[in-house]
Amino acid sequence: MEQALPRLAIVGLAGDTGKTLVSLGLVRVLRKRGLKVAPFKKGPDFIDAAWLGAAAGVPGHNLDTFLMPEEAILGSLSKAARNFDIAVMEGNRGLFDGLDAQGSHSTAQLAKLTGTPVVLVLDTTKATRTLAAQVLGCQKLDPQLELKGVILNRVGTSRQEMVIREAIVKETGLEVLGAIPRVKDQHLPSRHLGLVTALEHPGTEDALEKVATLIDQHVDVNRLIKIAGQARLLDVDQSSSQLSAPKSRVKIGFLKDRAFSFYYPENLAALEAAGAELWPISPIDDTELPPIDGLYAGGGFPEVHADVLSANSSFRKALADRISNGLPVWAECGGLMYLSQALIKDGQTYPMVGALPIVVEHTPKPQGHGYVRARVDGANPFLAEGTDVCGHEFHYSRLQDNSLKIQTVLKLQRGVGVGQGRDGIQVGGVVATYTHVHALGMPEWATGLVAATQGSSSTQNAGGLH
Repeated sequence: MEQALPRLAIVGLAGDTGKTLVSLGLVRVLRKRGLKVAPFKKGPDFIDAAWLGAAAGVPGHNLDTFLMPEEAILGSLSKAARNFDIAVMEGNRGLFDGLDAQGSHSTAQLAKLTGTPVVLVLDTTKATRTLAAQVLGCQKLDPQLELKGVILNRVGTSRQEMVIREAIVKETGLEVLGAIPRVKDQHLPSRHLGLVTALEHPGTEDALEKVATLIDQHVDVNRLIKIAGQARLLDVDQSSSQLSAPKSRVKIGFLKDRAFSFYYPENLAALEAAGAELWPISPIDDTELPPIDGLYAGGGFPEVHADVLSANSSFRKALADRISNGLPVWAECGGLMYLSQALIKDGQTYPMVGALPIVVEHTPKPQGHGYVRARVDGANPFLAEGTDVCGHEFHYSRLQDNSLKIQTVLKLQRGVGVGQGRDGIQVGGVVATYTHVHALGMPEWATGLVAATQGSSSTQNAGGLH
């Protein structure tokens, strides 16, 4: 049956135009008004999705036409339609920016696929009528896009606002839905991968409240709600699709603290559906390893917390011992860095777990950034040879000597990985990649991790726990 899910896509002409500010503030304002808000981030970004989740009080989810099939994207929205009053989708990069000149996998493509009305955030710095020309360009480039209005950001003076408003209304016919003044305070601090994560930022709630106040005072939220209500109806499957619970479960730990927070909610849910009981583990605060059968070592910022991670030698040793005894581990990016022999940052060497025969060096510039395509071409505990892998990478680190003769199981068709067209370091029961995967695009990943854990759990338990 068809069901309504009022929704908006908040987009920009480029990065750093203010769409995150508007999206976060709008989500929090809607929540304060008593609405249940489903937050979505277009693209693979973990950090913005987590901030959106913090603003809404529920997990933020990603939508990405490269990482997941169209039916999975529409399924996520259909699920939201059953549980939420409104959805806010934050775009990424510029509205039409994608993999190629045709804008493949762009925010515009996602908005059209999902039938979501679009609101464009404009950075007004040192411009007036030219902004109307930019909006006209968006209308001309894709007339099928449901572009419903604009929000002005970083407005300097009342005169500038008046000129821009008049030009946009006259030349484009679109509504100006708000004008946010230029502000001195940086409510959302950034660093090398983007925003400081919501989990690490000491004043997350205070920042969100201040951003919400800014949006409430300077944006027509009531009008945005009405525009969201114009979104097309979604086909919603009302039948129960829940899988029967597995008869037996394996205990899979996942690294979760201020150093490791990059996990798609769907990945954790897929592991549970496949038969995992998930145990959050902190390599910063925990001194012992709990009785787990397998480990998912996700991404994050181990380089920022290298000193405290290294100082927790009892946990590092416990994990190294379990891995040497066959513990299955899937590690992504930050997890790869943590499992290395050592992490070098600013000339300082920090001993890490030592499960992988590599040394990782943090760098001032990104070494890999973008979507990844690969094929499994080596034996490993988790994925069958010949399996196609799609994912993404964003890392400011590299192997100190990428000519080391390490065993890898992923042949890259697109991306950087660990270098030389390869990714997926394989040692014993460990596969460690710079590539992040999404369970909606790779359902075999979760079942493979659980199956590998089930197959080795009795051997691990026999070997003793730390």
